[in-house]
Amino acid sequence: MLTHGSITRVTTAWITAFVDVPASRQAAAAAFWCGVTGSTLSSTRGADGEFATFLPPDGDPYLRFQRIGAGPAGVHLDLHEGDRDLEVLRSPGGLPYCLNEGESGVRPLPRIWAGGQASLVDQVCLDVPPSAYDAECAFWADATGWELHEGSRPEFRFLARPDEVPLRILLQRLDEENGPVRAHLDLATTDRAAETDRHRGLGARVEATRQHWTVLRDPSGATYCITDRDPYTGVL
Repeated sequence: MLTHGSITRVTTAWITAFVDVPASRQAAAAAFWCGVTGSTLSSTRGADGEFATFLPPDGDPYLRFQRIGAGPAGVHLDLHEGDRDLEVLRSPGGLPYCLNEGESGVRPLPRIWAGGQASLVDQVCLDVPPSAYDAECAFWADATGWELHEGSRPEFRFLARPDEVPLRILLQRLDEENGPVRAHLDLATTDRAAETDRHRGLGARVEATRQHWTVLRDPSGATYCITDRDPYTGVL
């Protein structure tokens, strides 16, 4: 992996989040995230058929799937910035990401489910050890060209995305040093209890319930959250 150098930055036009899953849990994880998002899975591609795209019922795709050979399940980002060659990089705190070609698209709408709630995968949360937090915040603001803002709690900051971009970036300062920076997906919903019940029916396991979010694990073992944020605006 390369480290991010002194590259002339342009504003990120689109973001894709990859769900990275070990081969042994590929089928279960793909079926789960299709159910969560109401998407269908594209044909596989790549040298070994390791990549696929979650195709939403409206708008343009922004969630993808990658089978990995080893290590725990997780999430990484592709930042799309016009006409450029693919670069595989790491943030200062060690999070893998890619710079890739691509223009802006149409952000999919929230889905409305049988329980009456609306929901949308609309955020990637970067979990950052305290010693790396300020550097990661500055890095991602520079990498995207987006303005950095204070969040609703002292341990949160977020990047103000352009309206058409499908994913927000939230940076969460962890309580203690605990390995490199890592990432997880967040959903926004109009009814967290109903949405949590729906996810449990799809195979998720609840790990913890907080004031404004619930922490779950998907069938691959990856952590993600359902939040009280409005799925249409992205804010509480």
